[in-house]
Amino acid sequence: MQEKKIKELEHSPVGRLMWRYFWPSFIGVMANSLYNIVDRIFIGQFIGAEALSGITAVFPVMVIMMAFGMLIGLGASVQLSIAMGRKDFTRAQKILGNAIVLVVIISVLVTILGFSIKDPMLRLFGATDTTIGYANEYLNYILWGVILHEFGFSLNAMIRAEGNARIAMYSMLISAGVNIPLDALFIIYFKMGVQGAALATIISMAVLSVWVFVHFRSKRCIVPLKKKYITINKPILLSILAIGLSPFLMQMASSVVQALLNINLIKYGSDMAVGAMGIVMSVAVIIVMSIVALNMASQPIIGYNFGAKNYGRVKQTLGFGIWIATLFSVTAWILVEMFPKQIVRVFVGDSPELMAYATQGLSLYLITLPVIGFQIVAGNYYQSVGKAGISIFLSLLRQVLVFIPMLLILPSYFQIKGVWLAGPVADFSSAIVCAVLLVYEWRKLTRLNQT
Repeated sequence: MQEKKIKELEHSPVGRLMWRYFWPSFIGVMANSLYNIVDRIFIGQFIGAEALSGITAVFPVMVIMMAFGMLIGLGASVQLSIAMGRKDFTRAQKILGNAIVLVVIISVLVTILGFSIKDPMLRLFGATDTTIGYANEYLNYILWGVILHEFGFSLNAMIRAEGNARIAMYSMLISAGVNIPLDALFIIYFKMGVQGAALATIISMAVLSVWVFVHFRSKRCIVPLKKKYITINKPILLSILAIGLSPFLMQMASSVVQALLNINLIKYGSDMAVGAMGIVMSVAVIIVMSIVALNMASQPIIGYNFGAKNYGRVKQTLGFGIWIATLFSVTAWILVEMFPKQIVRVFVGDSPELMAYATQGLSLYLITLPVIGFQIVAGNYYQSVGKAGISIFLSLLRQVLVFIPMLLILPSYFQIKGVWLAGPVADFSSAIVCAVLLVYEWRKLTRLNQT
C-alpha cells in the first residue's frame, strides 16, 4: 500500500491524479460544510429568523474552532507529506503523534476560555437582547464538543496527506450522514430548537473522531499511529505550528472580520441583516470550500514532490490548480449574480425583511468571486512547500490590512451597502499583490526545474 501511494505521487499524470484526489476531497468538504449550513436551513425554515440571527453570532466562534483545527491539521499534514517525499516514515509517525498531543492541549484551553468569556464574546460577535438567548443555547453545546471537532478535523487532514483522499471523503460523508437526519429528528420531531441543532452537530463530530482514530490504528493507513510517538517533540511541534500558523491567522482574522461585520450590520441595518450575513456566508462557504477541496487534492502532490525536489511536477500541479480554481469561481459568480433570490429562498421562511437583506448582500458581497479562486490556490501552494511567511502575509493582507480598514471607512459613506462592499474591495486589492507574487514564484520554479 505504501509503495503504491509513493509511485502514484511520483509518476501518475498530474491532471489525472488531481481529479482522482479532488472528487473525494470535494465530497468530503461539502459534507463537512453541511455542519453549519444544514443547521441554518433547519433553523431558518422551522424555528425563525431571530434564531437564525442568533446562531450567526456563534459563527465567529466556529471559525475560531476551525482556526485551531487548521493550525494543527494543515500544519501537520504538510509536514507529513514532505516527510513522506523524503522517505522518512519514522518522522511522519512522530508528526502524527505530536499532532494528537497538540489537539488535546489546545482543545482543553479553548473550551475553558470559551466558557469563561462566553457572554461578552457573543455580544462582541453581534448577539443582541433579542438573539442572545438563541446564541447561548447553541454555543453551550458546541463548546463541549471542541475536542471532538479538533480531533476529527486534524486527523482527517492527515489521512488526506497520506494520499488516502477517498477514506477522508468517507469520513466526512459518515459525519454529515449522521448530522442531517439528527437535525431533522431533534428540531422537527422533538422540537428542541437550536439546542437540537447543536446536539446533532456534536454527535456527528464524535462519530468523525472515532472513525479517524480507527483508521490510524488499521492496516489501511500509510502512517500508522503508535503509542510511543504520542509525545512532545519540540522541533516537530514548532514545525507543525510554523506551517499551520498561516491558515490559523487567516481564520482568526476571519473571526475578527465577522465580528466587525455583525456589529456594522446591526448599526446600519438590524438583527435581520446579521441573519442575512449568515446566509451569505453559507453560500460563500460552499464556493470557497470547493476550491479548498482542489487545494486538498494538490497539497499531497505538491508537498511530496517538493520534498523529492521534482519541481516540474510541482509547477504543473500549481498551474492546473490555478486554472481550475479560476474556472470554478467564475462559474459560481455567474450563478450567484443570476439567481440570488432563488439561492436565498433555500434558507428563508416567512421573512420579507430577511429576504431583502440577504438578496442584496449576496449580490454585492460576492461580486469579486472571479479573482478569489487563484488566491486560495496561491496561499495553499506557499503553505504546501513550507514557505510560511509568504502564506501568512497573503492570508493577513485581505483580512487585516485591507478588509478591516474598509469596514471602518465604507459604511460611514454608503451605510449598509458599504458593509457588503468591504469584502469585494479587499478581494480585488489582495488579488493584485497575489498575482505579482505568483509570477515571481512561477519563474523560480521554471529555473529550479531546469537545473
